Amino acid sequence: MRKTDKKLDNQLRHVLTEVCEVALKDINGFQWLTHLVNYSNFPKSLQVVCVFDTNENLSWFMSQNTKTELAHLIQLKLSTINIAENNITAHICYDTEQNCDTEHQGKWANRLVQKNYGS
Repeated sequence: MRKTDKKLDNQLRHVLTEVCEVALKDINGFQWLTHLVNYSNFPKSLQVVCVFDTNENLSWFMSQNTKTELAHLIQLKLSTINIAENNITAHICYDTEQNCDTEHQGKWANRLVQKNYGS
């Protein structure tokens, strides 16, 4: 990873941590988020993966306006580091701890690769 990529990755981690802190407080079942990116194809390759505890809580979230609010918050925070994406929802994926436990024995590293997040 180039020095400029590391700097950008640190900025991404910082603003997405802020998003995570808000989501943990405000969204039932939200657990954590991560980002995946190929810096040679940035920002097109950026994917933010939002993880919930159960499929039930994720289903509820997807049916509510909070989905739009979370996407707006992610877009707002990315804009603070000069990353502007017109269709931020195309860069957000959702998953659950429940699915990872069932399909990948809780091994998120394997799941993120096999699900092709960030491709």
